Amino acid sequence: MDNGNQVKGRVSALLPIGVFLVIFLGAGIVFQDFYAMPTIVAFLIALFVAFLQNRKVSFQEKMKVIAGGVGEENIITMSLIFLCAGGFSGAVTAAGGVDSTVNLGLSLIPPHFAVAGLFVIGCFISVSMGTSMGTIAALAPIAAGISEQTGFSMAVCIAAVVCGAMFGDNLSMISDTTIAAVKTQGCEMKDKFKANFLIVLPAAIITVIYFWLITGGMSYELKALGDYNLLEVLPYVIVLVGALIGINVFLVLISGIVVSLVVGVSTGSIALSEMFTVVGEGVTSMYDITVISIVVACIVSLVRANGGIQFILDLIKSRIRGRRGAQAGIALLALLVDMCTANNTVAIVMAGPIAKEISDGYGVEPKRSASLLDIFTSVGQGLIPYGAQLLSAATLTKLTPFDIMPYLVYPVLMAVCGFAAIILIGRKKEAGA
Repeated sequence: MDNGNQVKGRVSALLPIGVFLVIFLGAGIVFQDFYAMPTIVAFLIALFVAFLQNRKVSFQEKMKVIAGGVGEENIITMSLIFLCAGGFSGAVTAAGGVDSTVNLGLSLIPPHFAVAGLFVIGCFISVSMGTSMGTIAALAPIAAGISEQTGFSMAVCIAAVVCGAMFGDNLSMISDTTIAAVKTQGCEMKDKFKANFLIVLPAAIITVIYFWLITGGMSYELKALGDYNLLEVLPYVIVLVGALIGINVFLVLISGIVVSLVVGVSTGSIALSEMFTVVGEGVTSMYDITVISIVVACIVSLVRANGGIQFILDLIKSRIRGRRGAQAGIALLALLVDMCTANNTVAIVMAGPIAKEISDGYGVEPKRSASLLDIFTSVGQGLIPYGAQLLSAATLTKLTPFDIMPYLVYPVLMAVCGFAAIILIGRKKEAGA
């Protein structure tokens, strides 16, 4: 197809992506249910369209192109990390780690901190668990209980949980978004974490203050607080610390799985005969995103070979100047793709190759481009009313996404901090260049 030469940019090569968006969003709007069209089905249709393009190239040659795309080191590594992260999640949940971590966090919240504390504990849980959905599912009943006991609006309480969930979704070492961002941009996880954390920290601090102020310092006493076991929290600590100090992510996750199983068996939470079953169930839970990542890699490889990626690069390059412009382009690309796909991991997998081309062309550090991808897809995911996070939060509390949205300050502040970092840090670097 490109035969190793520079491919001419062609807007027609983007047709498969356009087909995906029309089918996926169209089905959601028509049926008023964004789960009516499974993501993988929409992507398979898009892949079929990609195969129909460029009739001058044989089917076998196209198969070689997608085989090369799927066989890239980053795609294979990312898929294996997804599966390992799923195994850890299954093991640590079965061992009682989720309940103990939630109860530990709640026991540490000062009585006058209430809703602001829900945000803080949501941050802690989501960073530990690596999943915003799991955090919302675990904390939504607690948020409802606090609302009933304090008289605070249910929408405010669950918004604090969603905000905390998006904090960890963006930062956790075992979050699929972090894994996808790091692998597509080719940087170390610890470097991305540090760069990302410094950008969003002001947003998190302001969010704590916001929830504390709007709830007027009222206190509560949660009577139904469950027990916790520090031993059951240990696997999360091992994974978090291991990843931060730079130990290989596979070793970290495998160690987390082993420790979780040892803790689960020793405490009686996991029967000896169920050890492998709980790990297998966790791995299975990651099948969808793993398969989607592989299919997206197939689509992107054909789109790239036909000139679609080059077209986007030419379009962006004609409108940006320097490193700051390149970073702003990556941020907007990530945000728009997430708003179209309603899945921040899928959005990163789709936008990642384009962001990598932009960052390489304009000298943007991989850790910075990975941070921008993760931040701005999380911004979109935390605000769109048809995203899984808001739909889940609304369902669990019998609200609507639009009831919750006015109080979702953290994603907005995260976007503000992201663009501020692009302007301020970018200006400093360009001045020193």
